[in-house]
Amino acid sequence: MMNLVKTSKALKLPEGTDICLRGWIYRKREIGKKIFIVIRDSDGILQVVIDSGKVPESVYKEALRSSIEASIETCGTVAKEPRAPGGVELKAYMFKTWGFSESFPIKGGEGIDYLLDNRHLWIRSRKLTAIWKIRHTVLSALREYLNDNNWWEVSPPILTQAAVEGGATLFKVDFFGKNAYLSQSAQFYLEALIYSLEKVWSLSVSFRAERSRTRRHLYEYWHLELEEAWARMNDSMKVAEELTSYAISKVLNERLEELHFLKRNVEKLEIARKGSFPRITYDEAIKLLRKRDVKIKWGEDLGADEERVLTEYFDTPFFITHFPKKIKSFYMKLDPERPDVVLGFDLLAPEGYGEVIGGSQREDRYDVLLKRINEEGLNPDEYKWYLDLRLYGSVPHSGFGLGVDRLIMWISGLDHIRDSIPFPRFRDRLYP
Repeated sequence: MMNLVKTSKALKLPEGTDICLRGWIYRKREIGKKIFIVIRDSDGILQVVIDSGKVPESVYKEALRSSIEASIETCGTVAKEPRAPGGVELKAYMFKTWGFSESFPIKGGEGIDYLLDNRHLWIRSRKLTAIWKIRHTVLSALREYLNDNNWWEVSPPILTQAAVEGGATLFKVDFFGKNAYLSQSAQFYLEALIYSLEKVWSLSVSFRAERSRTRRHLYEYWHLELEEAWARMNDSMKVAEELTSYAISKVLNERLEELHFLKRNVEKLEIARKGSFPRITYDEAIKLLRKRDVKIKWGEDLGADEERVLTEYFDTPFFITHFPKKIKSFYMKLDPERPDVVLGFDLLAPEGYGEVIGGSQREDRYDVLLKRINEEGLNPDEYKWYLDLRLYGSVPHSGFGLGVDRLIMWISGLDHIRDSIPFPRFRDRLYP
C-alpha cells in the first residue's frame, strides 16, 4: 500500500507528495462536479477533493454515495489550499468506503438530553475528542509525577465492608447474601499498605450516592488517591500542589491545540502551573464569605455556592485548611492546639470550579480513633481491621483524594463535568 499517514502528518508534507488516509467523513459538500470531503481521524481533519474530471467514474460515484460518518480510505496528492482547514487538501484519485453511514442521527443543534441518549455517537465529536486527549495527558502526567517521585501504585478493591465517608452516600450491593458497598474511597486500604511500601497511590473508580445533581457531580468518578507514612498535613499539601501544577504544565506543553479548540483561556492555566498555591483557614474563609454577604455560620459546611464565591478571591488554585471536626470525617486527626478543628485540607480550583482535592493528616492513635468512631455513631466492629493498623507500629501519616474528572473539567474550561468523561453516570438513568 502507498504511504498511509495520519492527517496531522499530511498537513506537514511537501506539496505533490502521494499519500493515503483512513478515517471518517466529518463534513461533505458538492459544488459542481467536485465533491469536498473533510476526513477526520484520531489526529485531526483534512480536506479531500474528488474531481469528476480527474478520477474514474467509479471513484466519483463511490464518493457520491458516502455520507457523514462513513468510514473511508482515500489516496491522492497533497496540495496547498489556503481555504482548506490547515491550508492543505488532498486531491484524491482513489476512494473506498469501508462502512456506509445511514443518515447519522446527530446533525447539529440537538439538546443535551438527546446527545446523552446518543452518547455512544456523540463521543466522536471534535469537542469531546479534544477533551479525551486532554484527559489522557492529565492521567499520564499524574502517573509520571508519582513514578518519578518514588510512589508505589497499588490496586485496592471496589467492594468494601464499611463506609469511608458518610453512610448516606453508599451504594449497597448483595454480596452472596451479605451487605457490601461500592467503594467511596480506597483510603483505608492505602493506609494499610503504607506499613510496607510507605508511599502508595491508586487510580480507581469511586461511587457516591449523593442526591445532589450539580454541574460538578458524578455518581461514578475516577479517583486518584495517595497515602504516605511519616507525613504531616503540610507534607501532603506540598505533594498535592506539585502534582496539580505538574499536570497543568504537561497539558499546556502538549495539548495547546486542544485547549484553543475548546476556547480555553490558557492564561488562567499559565498562572496555576507555577504552583505556590495560597492557603487560608476555614475561619478565614468564613470571613471572606461574610464580606460578600454570604449568610453562613461557623461550623457549617462549604457547599458549591460558597466555594464559588471563595474562588472569586483567587486566580489560582488555593487551599482551605483546619475545618471544624463536626463537618469532617472521623479519621481526620484533631489539631493538638485546637481540638475543635481537624488537620484537613481542600484544594479549590478558581473560576468557580471549586474542590478538586480533599485530604488530611489521619488519626494515628487507637484510643482517639475509637472514640471518634463511637462519637459518630458508627459500629467499631465494622472498623476492627482499620483500628488494628493503630496497634501494630502506627506512624503519623497523611493522604488525599483527587477527583480526576473535576480536575479535567477545570483544566478544559468545561461547563459541566459530564463532558470530562466518555460515559457519565447520573441518578436518573445510565447513558448508554
